[in-house]
Amino acid sequence: MDIGIALLVQAAMTMPFVVERPPDLEPATWPAYGLTTLTVVPLIWRRRAPLAVLTAIIATSALYKLAVEGPGQPLPYTGLVIIYTIAAASPPWERLVAGGLLTVAVPVSVWLNTRTARELTFSLFVFAAAYVFGRLTDARQREHRIEAERAAARERARIAREMHDILSHAVSLMIVQAEAGPVAVRTAPERAEAAFDAISATGRDAMAQLRRMLGVLREGDEPGRAPREPQPGLAGLPELLDRIRASGLEVAYGSAGAVRPLPEATGASVFRIVQEALTNVVRHAAARSVSVQLTYGEGTVDIRVLDDGRGPRSGSGGGHGLIGVRERAAAHGGTAATGPGPDGRGFEVRVQLPVPAAAEVAR
Repeated sequence: MDIGIALLVQAAMTMPFVVERPPDLEPATWPAYGLTTLTVVPLIWRRRAPLAVLTAIIATSALYKLAVEGPGQPLPYTGLVIIYTIAAASPPWERLVAGGLLTVAVPVSVWLNTRTARELTFSLFVFAAAYVFGRLTDARQREHRIEAERAAARERARIAREMHDILSHAVSLMIVQAEAGPVAVRTAPERAEAAFDAISATGRDAMAQLRRMLGVLREGDEPGRAPREPQPGLAGLPELLDRIRASGLEVAYGSAGAVRPLPEATGASVFRIVQEALTNVVRHAAARSVSVQLTYGEGTVDIRVLDDGRGPRSGSGGGHGLIGVRERAAAHGGTAATGPGPDGRGFEVRVQLPVPAAAEVAR
């Protein structure tokens, strides 16, 4: 890029040498043209050593003015490029030094040339414009970097939530099944076999989901990379509920209202919210049964997970799982509430998510 800019500046500075000069002026010479090239060459290093390049340009420009009778230039191209570069990419102290050099160099250049206020005003204006454009570029680049960092932080938080949901759900079910296994081996061998099957199925499902997630993070299109499959949605709820039932918990599932398709992101969030609520029941509630209810309203979908366990524990902050439920709801502009169930029995998770009309989802 720097070489290309230098060549473009060289092309601009060549123009006065290829147009015919008035008879009263001496013809342009090759030494004069060579000196213009010497003025342009330092631009190749403009980003690596901007102050050194500025000093070299000032020196070669002064030599061009004092040593040869070459054609003048309508604009100080090399000076404008290096001032823009210093304003856009240099620290404050370098910008201050460059300003000091220009404060001396511009008036001296005008004195050596026309000694008019018109040229002085014009020179100060174009250099100030180059500096302002450079500062605007720096501000825009910093804004882009900040936004990129924010986007990366949001993505890290999303990945952390997804991995928490997957692992906490799978590990909780596997612990419950493993704890019940020894008892089942002594009393009901057929139930023990089912428990071990459930443990292996839960582990395989968790590994498959983690492979999908990690595959999305991998870069490139190398053979054998994990496919970019969609996140589980409403279609995955029956399988999720079956895994919960295999742990010995009675699970009731129902829906109310006019069932309609949900956006992919909303459906994935509904699945994860239900998954985390059920994981919370398995790990903490000591419940015998739980009900999952989806209610489709006008522009909303309500999620209600209610168990008959021991209810909220005093002093409990809800853990990272329920915090993740609230974050998912907030990400969609919805609300989430948790607390004791009706009559103070059990524990209830209530989430409401806004949903666009069916026509918008289809479109």
